[in-house]
Order: sequence, then C-alpha cells, then structure tokens
Amino acid sequence: MALESILYISDQASSRNSVLAALEATGYEVVGTNSATQALALLFIMRSVVAVVLHYRARERTGFDLLRSLREIRPRVPIILLCREQLGPLPSGVNASGVYLYDTEQPRENLTSQVQRWLTLEEPCPDVDDPVHCGAA
Repeated sequence: MALESILYISDQASSRNSVLAALEATGYEVVGTNSATQALALLFIMRSVVAVVLHYRARERTGFDLLRSLREIRPRVPIILLCREQLGPLPSGVNASGVYLYDTEQPRENLTSQVQRWLTLEEPCPDVDDPVHCGAA
C-alpha cells in the first residue's frame, strides 16, 4: 500500500526547504513541485494524496485559480493555502469546503502541528464560524 502523501506546490524558492521540512515532520510522504501543470497531473494520478499545500501567490497561476482546477480533479481533498496576508472571502465559484489558510509569518513548526490537526479531525475548526480562516491567526 502506498504511503499517504501531501502534495506541495510552490514556486517560492526562498521558503521551499523550510516548508518541506515542516510537512515531512507530519509523517506523511511529501511530493513537491513548482509547476501548477505538473501538480494537476500528479493529483490526477496519485490516489495517495490526502492534502494539497500551496502558496497563494505563484507566478504561473494564483492560488485561487489553481484551487479551482484542483477541486475539479479531487473535490474532497483538503487544500491549505499558505499566505502572508489575511485573505477575504474566497471568490465565487471556489468551493470553500476543506480549504484552510495558514499565515506564513507563523513559525514553521506551527505548520506541522496545524496540518496534522487538519488531517486528523473530522471537524478541524469546530470553534470557528469561518472554517476557511481557521489556523490563519
């Protein structure tokens, strides 16, 4: 049986290694790519992917554009958007279910524990009215 995997999509060279290390510390296999096109292909063929982590800002496509495409392939896989700024509501046409924002200004070890929390709980943010922004504070 294949290990459960996290697909990490980033063209941010400056933070890639620290984010990879934080994701690997979750115990999941981490598959990284810097290409949105390759990420979509990987998500299509890799049934072991249990979550997608991506930077909101990317050169190829914005996080929201990519999020829409990822949802078309795997509608129920949790998606974690890494971002520096607080984002408003998701644009219309973007399914917010299972989408979480993570503030990249927080220490990387917080990312490890937050990802583990999101992937192990039935209801990852039961005390938050806006599940998209849980963990963003």
